[in-house]
Amino acid sequence: MYYENNNDPSNPNDPQYWGYQYVQEPVPPKPKKKGMSSGKIVALALCCSLLGGIIGAAGVAAYQHLSPSESLPAQQTIQFLEGVRRNSVIETVELPTDTLMTPAQVYAANVNSTVGITTSITTNFWGYQTTSAASGSGFILSSDGYILTNFHVIEDSSAITVTCYDGTSYDAELIGYDESNDIAVLKVDAQDLAPVILGSSDNMNVGDSVIAIGNPLGELTFSLTAGTVSALDRQITMSNGATMNLIQTDCAINSGNSGGALFNLYGEVVGITNAKYSSSSASEASIDNIGFAIPINSVRSIVESIIEKGYISKPYIGVSVSDVSAQTQLYGIPAGAAVQSVAQDGPAAAAGLQPGDIITKMNDTAITGSTQLVELIGDASVGDVLVLSVYRQGSTMEISVTVGEQIQQALEQNPQVNEQQYSQYPQNPWGFYGW
Repeated sequence: MYYENNNDPSNPNDPQYWGYQYVQEPVPPKPKKKGMSSGKIVALALCCSLLGGIIGAAGVAAYQHLSPSESLPAQQTIQFLEGVRRNSVIETVELPTDTLMTPAQVYAANVNSTVGITTSITTNFWGYQTTSAASGSGFILSSDGYILTNFHVIEDSSAITVTCYDGTSYDAELIGYDESNDIAVLKVDAQDLAPVILGSSDNMNVGDSVIAIGNPLGELTFSLTAGTVSALDRQITMSNGATMNLIQTDCAINSGNSGGALFNLYGEVVGITNAKYSSSSASEASIDNIGFAIPINSVRSIVESIIEKGYISKPYIGVSVSDVSAQTQLYGIPAGAAVQSVAQDGPAAAAGLQPGDIITKMNDTAITGSTQLVELIGDASVGDVLVLSVYRQGSTMEISVTVGEQIQQALEQNPQVNEQQYSQYPQNPWGFYGW
């Protein structure tokens, strides 16, 4: 800054009075900073506020014109399906059955435990669906509605109806089945039913008196036929090549009896009637009083597994076997069960069994063929240790095998069985029939 002479001292209070005027030195302008000035920022904020208010007002106006259901988008619901299956526990109640009864007493004690089974079968015949009915028998296992019958009674059925002795009928649900043993477990929605008493088919002798209660021909409902045990462990070859060891009896067994109970005279179930011998179309000979029943001991664990677990648990060691032929034995090869193959990672493979081995003994029982070995393994329990005597290339050794568990589904979506399985036995002029 500097002082300038005015030469006009008219006002002593004015700085000019002294002849000088105060003049500020001009300040050069500062360079502009990048960005907005405070004025612009305020203006922009006002603009944004105004714009937001307009948008908000428009949104409120639009919201006020919406109906309540349109005001917010509907909440999406996603469903997960979770299976819940009731676990059943079988409790065995022992009842005294020491009293020998007459057939009439056995009938009176068990006719209310016997049921008739009617099925509807839908068949696609040249593009047209036809529905037919089939009949069989069954018996009550538990007071809350579990029922046992033959698999071939209910195979391919679209509906199953169970009828009790008092005439009450129920729609039945198929819980599970084992085709190879020809059994099926049904369930009806009922309470306080009269269950049978299960006995032991191992505690039987040829000549013991037995009775069958069932529905022969599907018309003569709740009939009793009486007879004796004609043979035990009768090996029967089915038309599909499978074999079953059955009780042979001279009780009259006819179509419709299948699935019914075979009782001893203590009122215990010892078998499930399922088949009879009959002449084929190639012969006119009539065959009477040769009927068969499944031993209850051979299927009881399977039935319990179906009810308790929902699947079939069977003991196995993981080998396929065949018989040693008589001709092979002439060369010094012992009789027994010849191992054809060994399942990978199975109990037998883990124990060291090999294809070509011949199993001649299990524990203290001599093995004479493949069927005997299969039966003994079937009678074992999961976890049992079996000591096998094995013949291998001229030497004999002992191999210990721990019995494993083989799990088989008890229920398929659409069980299909060879239609000829229970209707003919083409390899032999004497047919093996079941219903």
